[in-house]
Amino acid sequence: MLLVVALFYSKTVNAQCAMCRAVLESEDNVAVAEGINNGIVYLMAIPYVLVGVLFYFVYRKMRS
Repeated sequence: MLLVVALFYSKTVNAQCAMCRAVLESEDNVAVAEGINNGIVYLMAIPYVLVGVLFYFVYRKMRS
């Protein structure tokens, strides 16, 4: 739960690949760079949340 809260309420995360970063830094549009950055963070977080939910259900099933 703490990880989910930290991901959604983080300030600025610089999670861009080298090529995306080089292209976006050469442009003057900061909003596009922030949008790409947020998209990368969300794409990274979703598999971790899904695996966490899976482990929770497996743990609950094994306890009962």
